Amino acid sequence: MKAPKPGIFSLIIGLILFSIIPFKEALSQSFAYKTLLSTLYEKDFPVLYPEEIDDLSYYQVLDTREKEEYQVSHLKGAVWVGYDQFPTFSLDRLDKSIPVLVYCTVGARSQNIGKKLIENGYEVYNLYGGIIHWANEEYPLYKGENRTDKVHTYTRAWGIWLNKGVKVYE
Repeated sequence: MKAPKPGIFSLIIGLILFSIIPFKEALSQSFAYKTLLSTLYEKDFPVLYPEEIDDLSYYQVLDTREKEEYQVSHLKGAVWVGYDQFPTFSLDRLDKSIPVLVYCTVGARSQNIGKKLIENGYEVYNLYGGIIHWANEEYPLYKGENRTDKVHTYTRAWGIWLNKGVKVYE
């Protein structure tokens, strides 16, 4: 019998923990969510927590999710680069003298894109917890130039981690 992949095992443990933690704790970032994120992130990859960001305009903000996700909501000023589409993104559009903040739903896809940017000489930070954590901490989301409460959670399974905002799956 094959052992489950660490990511799947951690997700199962996270779901179990999520089901037994008090509801009040579930409204903020839960222990289970933190545990899940710790399995997704490389220890030496730089992350920024939402509360560490005073002004998004200090960064070149890149949304590494799929176009449908970005169209539901995104961080203010974010440029959509996609994940599967990223190889076609022209790095000439970025300024190497300005730090880059990458994000996705929880931070796994954005970390992968961030590695590629670092290989090309950019200073890169991954948004800790992705757009889900950003929304849970009640930071603003936008659809175009307008504020929104909607968050595309990638799948229903990932949607369990969104405690604040309106979940969108399609």
